[in-house]
Amino acid sequence: MPKIFSIILFISSTILLQGCGPYSFTGADINYSTTKTVQVNYFQNNAPIVEPGIARDFTQKLQDLLLNQTSLDLVNNNGDLVYEGEITQYYIAPITATSNSTAAQNRLTISINIRFFNTKEPLKDFEQPFSFYYDYPGQTQLTGSKLDAAVDIIFERLTQDIFNKSLANW
Repeated sequence: MPKIFSIILFISSTILLQGCGPYSFTGADINYSTTKTVQVNYFQNNAPIVEPGIARDFTQKLQDLLLNQTSLDLVNNNGDLVYEGEITQYYIAPITATSNSTAAQNRLTISINIRFFNTKEPLKDFEQPFSFYYDYPGQTQLTGSKLDAAVDIIFERLTQDIFNKSLANW
């Protein structure tokens, strides 16, 4: 009797899992039989305030995310998927004030305009701005490692939002 139960359980599990279709743990909706490569062009920093190095850092962060969450190969040209754009905003603004008219809390905001091209499925192409922020105490100077950590948090969120929009169909 236990052997029949095991066989029935195995067959039921197999049918159930086949009915679910392909599944990716990253949520990527990529047809790997036709889509093999990804191209990430350098993102220029066109923001009115230019913070040195963030254009390079963002480009690299997006490349790393795509390589880690997909099985695509990174190429310099003629990619099946192409990401390009520019950093359009980088600014710090006070968001709350104290009774002494000083900032109690500041916000660093970075916005990026993305153009995504899917050469295999052009209906998935889009151009869209993405923006995220980091809040910190008003008495803190956002420099050095604190600035690096803030920018890293912002870029982590931006790259994941871009990935979700372009490849996860969320």
